Amino acid sequence: MTLELGVAELAATRFALSPLSETVAGLLSLGTRATWWTRWAAAELAREPLDLSWTWPLLANRSTWPNFLVPAPASARSSLEDDLAALVRTGADDVQASLRRVFGDDPPALAADPENGLRAVAAELRVAHDRLIAPHWPRIRAVHEADVAYRARVLAAGGADRLFAGLHPSVRWSGGRLSVAGTGRVRLGPGGLVLMPLALGPSNVLVKRHTATQTTVRYPVRGSGALWAAAAPARPSVVRLLGRARADLLTALRVPATTTDLALVLGVTPSAVSHHLRVLRENGLVARERTGRTVHYALTPVGRSFT
Repeated sequence: MTLELGVAELAATRFALSPLSETVAGLLSLGTRATWWTRWAAAELAREPLDLSWTWPLLANRSTWPNFLVPAPASARSSLEDDLAALVRTGADDVQASLRRVFGDDPPALAADPENGLRAVAAELRVAHDRLIAPHWPRIRAVHEADVAYRARVLAAGGADRLFAGLHPSVRWSGGRLSVAGTGRVRLGPGGLVLMPLALGPSNVLVKRHTATQTTVRYPVRGSGALWAAAAPARPSVVRLLGRARADLLTALRVPATTTDLALVLGVTPSAVSHHLRVLRENGLVARERTGRTVHYALTPVGRSFT
């Protein structure tokens, strides 16, 4: 599929992080992918199932699903409430048109009452996020932010050509056209593209083909493999050498993260994290990188050898 981008669309193209995007992707991945997260989520749902009576019929046809479930975020770091509010604001005509494209003449119950149905879907997705995504969101967000920081450096060094060339093997940029492997026509929404890293989604790029908001391009985030490796426990030998707190910190830093993210993941205070990070930095196990006002910590090659 080909997306024609003029100068104005290219200038308006931006990155955004979306907790709702990861929530929908996570639900779609259940039963289809074998990762640490899907195994954890399956066990969590076996313990206490979710009520997805409005949402699940929209996702049951896994080859495609209604685009309005993941609206383009209005800001670079959208909150779940922002995303859900945008979902609920979807017009009835847009909802029904999207449902017809996916389900033809046999749409789910949402088609009969889009206004109240969207509120019910939003309520179910809020609970799904709180149960399945929120416990891991600091780690996921850290990977998202590291990905966007990396791609900002690529854009600064080589422009749109290098940015899109490195986004995914299926993506090509040439002569003002962005080509993505796949079939079907893309009707661009107003404004430029919104590029969204995705940790729980498939290995391919997902392009929103019909939308009343900006067109989203969701791509696999860099470092997703290390993301779930970071959930594994520290090696006993490393615990004996460094102590539990610093060993757990090194394990968590398999994915770059901020002091605040590490404190949330490990359940300790930011001051305790800062103290241990200082010791690890002094011994060459951890390095830090500043992007604007945000400082991410990451393992050095020596640090990686301990994990």
